[in-house]
Amino acid sequence: MTVEEMKKKKTELGFSCEQISDRSGVPLGTVQKIFSGITKRPRYDTICQLEKAFPMEPDSNPYPGMMEESVSAYRIYGDGTDHEGDIWKSFRGKKQGEYTLKDYEAIPDEYRVELIDGVIYDLNTPTTIHQQLAFEISIRLREYIRQNKGLCMVLPSPVSVQLDEDDRTMLQPDVVVCCDRDKILRSHVYGAPDMVIEILSPSTRKKDMGLKLKKYITARVREYWMVDPDKKKVVVYDLEHNELPAIYGFEDQVPVNIFAGKCQIDFSEIYSYIEFLFEKE
Repeated sequence: MTVEEMKKKKTELGFSCEQISDRSGVPLGTVQKIFSGITKRPRYDTICQLEKAFPMEPDSNPYPGMMEESVSAYRIYGDGTDHEGDIWKSFRGKKQGEYTLKDYEAIPDEYRVELIDGVIYDLNTPTTIHQQLAFEISIRLREYIRQNKGLCMVLPSPVSVQLDEDDRTMLQPDVVVCCDRDKILRSHVYGAPDMVIEILSPSTRKKDMGLKLKKYITARVREYWMVDPDKKKVVVYDLEHNELPAIYGFEDQVPVNIFAGKCQIDFSEIYSYIEFLFEKE
């Protein structure tokens, strides 16, 4: 829901800024600045929070429950007592925040996990929409690079990124663009890539919008996209030039800032190709 759509809903429902603040948890001053137009480009997470103030119409969300965080995304391996096999014995006696790459690499391949600042996070199996979005974006980026004889490499999931160049973090982004080939090892990417794309899902939304955004900023990733299938939005952080994100819809052509906007991803074309998936349960 855009700010303009929320303004319309506010009028239709007769909500005051105080009511919106109470219902959403967004501070009253922030609500007043957004709805008065003083704040021109509110943060994406603030918009998501504001949406909670407005009741959703039946059938308006193609993914019932999509906004709720999935507990399974934060199912942690802890001391290993929930798992069978000798491999989990090495986890006993350790707490979250104490795990290292040695522990991460000891986890069997059938478990999809990320290691962030010594904490192990479980990753759910992606949906077909998630996979198709990542694939379609990847091939368009690759085609632009190929046509322009560039050296950047597009690495779609599964790809491991040792973002902080230490032994406490190994991320699993959905799509990575790395222009420094020295960073691309056989097993993973070592250091910050130029561009990272995450496809938001119920199980990773909170982590992608908060923790991972901060990690990418700190590591000096040049550009970070969050593609939101639920809201059909693309949130673009041009981390080299702008603190606030630009927000596009699935009807837009989204410029790639690391290529000076000369490469544009046509989301209307992508959406028209996979639209049928949004109608399935």
